[in-house]
Order: sequence, then structure tokens, then C-alpha cells
Amino acid sequence: MAEGHETPDALNLVTAMGPDKTLALKVVDMQGELVHQWPVDWFDTWPDPDHLPKGAVPQTRPGTHIHGTKLLPNGDVIFNYEMQGTVRMGVCGDVQWRLPHQTHHSLHLDDDGVLWIPGVRTGQQKLPDYPAHVPPIRESMIFQVSQDGELLEALSVFDLLDLNGQRALLHLRSSAISNNVTGDSLHLNDVEVFPNDMAEGYFRKGDVVVSLRNINTLMVFDRDWSIKLMKVGGFVRQHDPDFIDGDTLMLFDNNNIGPSSFGQQSRILLLDGPSKELTELYAGTAANPFYTAIMGKQQLLDNGHLLVTESIAGRGFELDESGELVWEYINLVEEGVVGIVEEVERIPASFRQVFETATCGN
Repeated sequence: MAEGHETPDALNLVTAMGPDKTLALKVVDMQGELVHQWPVDWFDTWPDPDHLPKGAVPQTRPGTHIHGTKLLPNGDVIFNYEMQGTVRMGVCGDVQWRLPHQTHHSLHLDDDGVLWIPGVRTGQQKLPDYPAHVPPIRESMIFQVSQDGELLEALSVFDLLDLNGQRALLHLRSSAISNNVTGDSLHLNDVEVFPNDMAEGYFRKGDVVVSLRNINTLMVFDRDWSIKLMKVGGFVRQHDPDFIDGDTLMLFDNNNIGPSSFGQQSRILLLDGPSKELTELYAGTAANPFYTAIMGKQQLLDNGHLLVTESIAGRGFELDESGELVWEYINLVEEGVVGIVEEVERIPASFRQVFETATCGN
């Protein structure tokens, strides 16, 4: 922990790759010391993955990685095994339910207690409504799921775009002489709902933001499935858009298209809803380089600081309001080697009591 940090008792939920081809889902304190961990092994958790397409079943460890988590007040955690399914695990590691769909990337719990999870529906057959999509097709899906693991609704992002007159976006990855596309044409990587306790502005209660990485696009739609904001470009291969007030989104711009004087740099951007203008909040500097070609998260903390996950570099770091580095976490898995970090999320210090009073093994 760097000097001057204002929340020395806070905790951090970390999802990462561990040593020896293991997965890590754990809580560490501000000094990086372990407070709690869950036993996350794909092969132990899901011994009968008959929901996966042929060829998608992991064969060797780690098999997949964890991408998207939600820690519940009682210490249970809900998380995605990337492209393999969603699991709710008790504080002591007991599997409470498994959602047999190809979920991935993020997991959002709205104020009504509903989980919103990106997923794909993989198909080897043509879709009658989308004849230019050539199998194998990965249709981006938004799953709404109860905290008991019940699938409440599944929305096709193909259909969402079509309903809003944006069918052309389904073909941005096609060639100049053919509209045909195949595989992961959109790559939905986040879906989040406007919070009830936030003052409304351009964005309102019930609005939903989604990120489509492969076409460099953010969208916000309302509960009538009507798109009210669409921003294409100005960022590259982006992740993790968050509502931060009634008019503004914050997003992680991977920006993996060109070097600066000190190497490629990712950015944290602000998007103004009414004007669609982008403002750079933070970018890497010569003193604190910051770049991850894939993945990445950001979290605006209650004290105004910014917590950033630089995934491929294997670290999370916190910046104060002036952009100065005040804390960082390095996922050192062996001497001189870091492991990928999917996310470092700041959580309240009160969770320490939850973990200490859990009667695991008693």
C-alpha cells in the first residue's frame, strides 16, 4: 500500500490466474494478504458439462478462467466460468446452483435482484432471420437470471439491433464483396442497468447499457428495447461501461491500435450521453504505463478515487483525483512471473466479519 491511502481497512475481491494452472477467486486486504478464498476448479465444479457444444468442453487445467463476479452480502459469490456457465457458490465453497449456458465477461445484479449476464448461443445451423450469418454462429445473448439460478429471459442482441433499425451493425465484420459473417460478429462483453439510487438525467431508471467489443460500439436501451444512445468508435475494443451519473458513462478503452512515445496505452474515458462527446479521464503515462490489449475493468470509488484493472499486466491500481498512484496490487504467481487478473474490485471492510464468522467445516 502506498503512503497516503485513505481506506487502509478496505478489502479487495480478486479474480485471477494462480500458480500451476489454477484459478483464483479470493479476497485480499490492502497489503495483499489473503482474507478468504473459494475453491474454484472447473473440473470439480462442473463434472458433466453436457450443455457445451462439441469441441468446447475443457480437457486440461485450468480449462477456462473466471470472468464476471458478484459477491453477495452473506459471502456467497456468483461467477462466470468464461464461456462455460454461471455458478453460485456458498461462502464455504458449496455449489448452490449452476446455469448451463455459455455465459462470460461480466455479471450485474440490478436493484430488483435480477442478474444480467452476457452469453452466446452457438449454432451450426443458419438463422432464418439472418441468412448472411454463416455457421458456426455465435449469437450474442443477454440473460436475465434470478438469484436462485432460474433463467427469466433471454434476449438476442441480433434481434435488439434489428428491432431498432440497426441491422447493418451485424455486418460490420463482413468483406467488401459479401455481407456474410461468421463466428463472434459482435462480442457482447458487458450489460448493466441504471441504478435506482442515482439521480436521473439523460439516462433514466430501467435503462440498460451494453458493450459490443468487436464493432467498437456502446448502446443504451430502455425497457421497451428501444435504443436511446448509440456510440460507434472513439474507442477501440472497449470494456466495462458504467453509469456514473444521470448523463455520463465511464468506460475502459483498450485502445490497442497504435503506439505512443512510450508504448501503447489504454485509457479510461467519459461519455456524455446528450452530446455523445468523449473525454479522457486517464491514460497511461511514462511514469505509470497502463495497457492491456484485452479485458480490463474500472471502478469509481466512493472517495472519488479510480480503481483500474490492467488485466494482462497482472495488476490492479488505484489513482487519486489528481491521477496519482496511491495503491497497487500485483498478481505475482512465481518469481518474476505475473498471472492475468480479470478484476480487482474494492469491497467494504464489513465483509471481513462475514468471512470470520462463517462456520466452514464445523
